[in-house]
Amino acid sequence: MKKRINAFKYALSGLRCFFIETPHAKFHLLAVAVVSSAGFFWNISTIEWAIVLLCMGLVISLEAINSALEYTVDIVSPTYNELAKKAKDVAAGAVLVAAFVSFIIALLIFMPKIF
Repeated sequence: MKKRINAFKYALSGLRCFFIETPHAKFHLLAVAVVSSAGFFWNISTIEWAIVLLCMGLVISLEAINSALEYTVDIVSPTYNELAKKAKDVAAGAVLVAAFVSFIIALLIFMPKIF
C-alpha cells in the first residue's frame, strides 16, 4: 500500500513541476479556465462536457509527455543532435495536432450557442 501512496505522491509532484516550470502548461490551464467558463455560461450538455473534458485532458497529457520527453532528450543528448531535435519536434507536433483538433471541437460545440 505504501508503494501505491508513494506513486501517487510522485505523480502529484510531477504535475506540480509541470505546471510550475512549463510555460505551455500555464497557457493550457488558461485555455481550460476559458473553455470551462464558456461551458458553464452556455450551459453545454453532459455529452458536450464529456467531449470538452476529454479534449482538455488529451492536450494537457500530451503536453506533459512532451515535456517529459524533452527533459529525457536533454539528459541523453546535452549537445545539439539532429535526431534529438526530431524527437522533440515530433512530440511538440503531437501536442499541436491535439490542440488544433480540440479547437475545432470547441468551435463545433460553442459556435451554435454563440450565434
